[in-house]
Amino acid sequence: MADIRALTFDVFGTVVDWRSGVAREAEAVLRARGHLLDWAVFADRWRALYVPAMAKVSRGERPFVILDELHRENLVALLKMDGIEDLTETDIDALNRAWHRLDPWPDVVEGLTRLKRRFILATLSNGNIALMVNMARRGGLPWDVILGAEVARAYKPTPEAYDSTAGFLQLAPEQCLMVAAHASDLRAAATRGFRTAYVHRPDEYGPAGAGRPWPADTFDYAVPDFIALADALGA
Repeated sequence: MADIRALTFDVFGTVVDWRSGVAREAEAVLRARGHLLDWAVFADRWRALYVPAMAKVSRGERPFVILDELHRENLVALLKMDGIEDLTETDIDALNRAWHRLDPWPDVVEGLTRLKRRFILATLSNGNIALMVNMARRGGLPWDVILGAEVARAYKPTPEAYDSTAGFLQLAPEQCLMVAAHASDLRAAATRGFRTAYVHRPDEYGPAGAGRPWPADTFDYAVPDFIALADALGA
């Protein structure tokens, strides 16, 4: 692994706890309007619309749009399903920005700070640039560069998302280590020549995921958190 120059990170679920953050923001906006929901379930349902929306872009069924736009379309659809019709456009925009205000997992800032001493740290996320920047500033995430879907004009797991990230860094794919809590993301990165590091995040989906097993895949690294990843990489 001595030739690794950059670590590229999935963000939602790997770096930040999207479920708790979205549930918190949904409660703040919707409870004020008198709506009482299971906030964590609301977050899960919103998240469930994420992959199908991106897949339409990847299949060429619609032009590329940034994730903020897909999230907002999905939110409007979800509110309609729940019969919530009293939100203003400003309310919807505020709730949609929940994804900009997510908290990192407890190990993340320390782990990234150590890793930054030895490696370039880049996002390789489906999140758009403004979203990633706002999240980083709020959570103290020390990225060197924001890359991923908006820069590539392609969503993971399409090859272009990975290829362009290595290209923008002027590195060969094997000089990049993809870090993710999702085996499917790592498998896709590996097909493009990336090295892979799995980080186990059993709490991503709340208590229901507490017994979530480690994937059976063989990755270059498999660790419980970013501190362990820094240890493994000698950072």
